[in-house]
Order: sequence, then C-alpha cells, then structure tokens
Amino acid sequence: MKILVLGSGVIGVTNAYYLAKAGHEVTVIDRQPAAALETSYANAGQISPGYSSPWSAPGVPLKAVKWMMQDLAPLRIQPALDPVLFKWMTKMLGNCTEAAYRVNKSRMLRIAEYSRDSMNELNKDVAIDYDQRFGGTLQVFRTEKQVASSKADIAILDECGVKYEVLNREACIEKEPALAHVKEKIIGGLRLPGDGTGDCYKFTQGLVAECEKLGVTFRYNTEVKGLVKESDEIQGVQLANEVLKADRYVMALGSYSPILLAKVGIKIPVYPVKGYSLTLPIIDESRAPVSTIMDETYKIAVTRFNDRIRVGGTAELTGYDLSLKEKRRNNVDFVVSDLFSGGGDLSKAEFWTGLRPMTPDGTPVLGATKYSNLYLNTGHGTLGWTMAVGSARFVTDSIIGRKTDIDPSGLGIERYV
Repeated sequence: MKILVLGSGVIGVTNAYYLAKAGHEVTVIDRQPAAALETSYANAGQISPGYSSPWSAPGVPLKAVKWMMQDLAPLRIQPALDPVLFKWMTKMLGNCTEAAYRVNKSRMLRIAEYSRDSMNELNKDVAIDYDQRFGGTLQVFRTEKQVASSKADIAILDECGVKYEVLNREACIEKEPALAHVKEKIIGGLRLPGDGTGDCYKFTQGLVAECEKLGVTFRYNTEVKGLVKESDEIQGVQLANEVLKADRYVMALGSYSPILLAKVGIKIPVYPVKGYSLTLPIIDESRAPVSTIMDETYKIAVTRFNDRIRVGGTAELTGYDLSLKEKRRNNVDFVVSDLFSGGGDLSKAEFWTGLRPMTPDGTPVLGATKYSNLYLNTGHGTLGWTMAVGSARFVTDSIIGRKTDIDPSGLGIERYV
C-alpha cells in the first residue's frame, strides 16, 4: 500500500519505519526542515515504562492548587476563556478517581511495557547511537507523605507485574552516588529498574536514516492544510498547492492532530501541555546522575546522557504558546542545582520548550477511526519517547490487519465517542 504519515517526530518516524519494514511505500510529511524539531527535540530523555502514570489521579485537584501557589510551581494555567481547555480540564477532573486512575494507569503500562520490549528488539536490528543507558528511573522522595502516597502506585505495579525497588536513603545513594552530596534532602525513593534513558532527537534522526534505506520518502518544509474526505474515506491530504493521495493515512502530528481532525468531524480531547528543558554539559562526573532522577516534589526529571545532563519538566496550560519564559527556567535550574550542584555547567545550558499532546486520561489515542483508511497515533503526553516504538508497532499491525500483540481495548478513539 501507499501510506502517508503526517508528522516526523519520534511517533511519526517510528511508525514510518515499521510500515516500511512491512513492505509498504511510505511518505512522511512535516512542516519543519528536518525530523524531530518540535516536541521530540529536547524532551526529558526518559524511557520510563515503569513511571507511566496519568496526571489525572486522586488528590491531584487539591495538589494542583498547592502547586500553583509554590514559588517553583510545577503547574501553571493561563487564565483565559478557552472553551477547549475548559472541556479538557473537566474531562481530566472526571478521571481523578481511584477507579479511573487504576484503569488508565494499567492501559498506559500495557503500551509502555510493550514499547520497552519492542525498543529492545529494535536496538538489536539497527545500530543507532542515541546515548542510550539502561540504569532505571529513581523517583526520589523528600517527605514521608510522598512515601505514603507511592503505595497506591506500587499496588498497581504489582498487579501489572512491573519490577520495582523501594529504597531508603542509603540505597538511593548506592544507585545514584552523586546524591551523597545532598543526602539530607531525601528520605527514600522508588526505583524502576526496567526504565532507560536516551536522546530522543538523536534516535529519531538515526531512524530517519534507517527509514531512507527502506525507501521512505521525507517531505519537509511541507505544511498540511487539511484532509480531503469523501463518504467514509479520506481521499487525500491538502497541501499548499497540491493534494497527495494514498491508500492509508496516519495522523501523528501530536498537539496539532485535533485541529486537522476536527475539520473532518473527528474530535479527540488532546491538549498541548507546555514543558521546558535544559541541556547542559557535564563538568564533574562525580556530581552528575547515572540515569534518571525524578524529583517528586517539583515534578522535574534529571537525566544522564553520555556527556550531558537533560533536565525536563513543569506543565503550562497556555494553548499553543511556544515562547521561552525565563521565569519558568527557575524550576529546572533549581532542581539540577539542588540535587546535582557542580555536575553540569549551567552557564552553557540550552533552554528549550515544547508542547506535549496530552489526553485527559493519559492514554494515547491509537488505531482506526470512522474513516476506513485513517489511523491515529497521537496523544502520548509526556510519554511519547517511552511509548513510541510500541505505539508504532501497534498502529502498523492495525493498518495491515494483523492481530496486535497487546489487547487493543481502551486504547482507541472509541473511549471518547
């Protein structure tokens, strides 16, 4: 089949790779001059199946109010009359129950664990250097209350068969020696040994080269204006001066997917959640992290690449605003300085922002739509890098009519219809 993939972030490129591996003629379209220049460019760097959790959780509404009142607020909501944001937040609040949280987290773990296994297979098939490490994720707790709150997540990890380690302060330092310099600031942690790290941009660029070997065509600097529909099929993709036609279409435009889908009568509650990151060169190995540290207090991840530290986090609900706000840099600056002072050179840090395509329940939207030849691979939120390979395999199997390796229930658009 001839297949058009819309979007050249890690989601779109990975999907193109598996479609091409299955023998199809694939073209990828993106408005940027190269792949992975938007959300995939400088994310936190975690490949964290064990840490896959919906933001909509019991107690989050009260926590959100407290967060917004902190000096280093993990969350900020732009006070604007945005009906789309209002509807999205209403749906998110509706998922902040114990029952919904358990269902949503189990769905996310299903995709993320499959993606982790699929990534391991892919690493054997292609030789891409993306600063990959397999040292796990350590969620560090600064208070006893955080330790107590982790028990609900641990119960779900048990149910889903996800390996974890509950660590005291000394054990945290054993796994992450640089924490010895600030041991009085932490009391314990939850380690997920199956997690890894890597530079999403380097991976995506490397996979583009593998895609091109398989005959995939990339059309950059090409903006998609809309989808052309007729009856129950998509007839083509409207560009500036032409309509491209194919047998199948994959929507992988992240936060911009719902804008195009709405024009053809498909409504998915995907909203852009803005995040920030810093990337700084390592200047002292003994004070740098070994893998990924997630600071539970400030919701900031500090991730180790080979010779760099990536610090990512915070959440802003401000629509499609991509302005770099120096005030928001304080959050990521503080955590890396507080836990790993002297490990990296902050004076040489690259400051970045991107939009994560978030659903109210945390689970991406994968698979078929009401149009027989249009498929979705979007809505991964902060876990696009974690879920990319598994999502690509799942959607590829859906397109070619092959039985999916994981249970598809609850992963598609049907949960919003």
